Amino acid sequence: MRSAPELRAALRPTRAGAIALLVATPWILWAALRTLGLERGHPLVALVAFSPYAAALSPLPVVVALLLRRRLVAAVAAVAAVALLAAMAPRALPGPQRAEAGAGGRPLVVMSANLLVGGADATAVVRLVREHDVDVLSLQELTPDALRRLDAAGVGDLLPGRAVRSDPRWSGIGLLARAPLRAVPPRRGGAATQLEAVLAPRDGPALRLVAVHPLPPVSRANTRAWQPALRRLPGPRAGGTPRVLIGDFNATLDHREMRRLLARGYVDAADATGDGLRPTWPTTGRRLPLTIDHVLFPAPIRVRRVSLHTVRGSDHRALIAELVLPR
Repeated sequence: MRSAPELRAALRPTRAGAIALLVATPWILWAALRTLGLERGHPLVALVAFSPYAAALSPLPVVVALLLRRRLVAAVAAVAAVALLAAMAPRALPGPQRAEAGAGGRPLVVMSANLLVGGADATAVVRLVREHDVDVLSLQELTPDALRRLDAAGVGDLLPGRAVRSDPRWSGIGLLARAPLRAVPPRRGGAATQLEAVLAPRDGPALRLVAVHPLPPVSRANTRAWQPALRRLPGPRAGGTPRVLIGDFNATLDHREMRRLLARGYVDAADATGDGLRPTWPTTGRRLPLTIDHVLFPAPIRVRRVSLHTVRGSDHRALIAELVLPR
């Protein structure tokens, strides 16, 4: 049995233990932040978007603690690493809402394109619509000039259905479709960040579409507006009519508000196809890429494939998802 001095010496913090704990603490805190949805305000909301990078580096503190022979720290760091990696891994694997090749149903190809305050190449956007047989196009940061250039490039011939609210600033938003669109009155508090319309195709039931674009949570003021904007997004059904949300959510699947939205009955298209870790923004500069553009849909809709495309003049990749609607 150890004497009292020996026991105190064994429990006394060592330099190696302090180093191991110092290295592990950021990952332990990050795992708690992300797992429990503890992000509140700026800058934590913005920071949690980088959780995939924290997960990728999470084995590092485990290795450091093991090299320093700090088994307890290594164990706690390993729990944090497992929590982070377990949250990311499913996004790289196909989910149950992925439609297998040859699966029956009515296809609907939807596309999201952030035009960077109207500066994106309109011809490139229309080329993607034509090449991928896009049925629905959700546009964010749609300016009057950008809409004129899209029309000059022929988007009206491909997608005559229209519900738009163009604006010279960032808040312009619109939906274009092959079938007629009927605009829905804006929801309370959501007029600047979403636009809803009913798609009424001739060969199938109606579908509700919502173009989405809340402010990015990059400042205190923006974060205060971003949170209620996501909370005010409508649920996956209006009566018996399903809704599809398409756009730049300025949020990743690690944000508490996005996870709450998905818990209401939505499925993320890229997550369902195993493409959930592919970044959509930015395409320029040296910032770490994030996945902030999404297509959300409810069951029994499924998704066959998702693809991303660089558009000259925009800092977002266009997101195209081929959905399969039940007949």
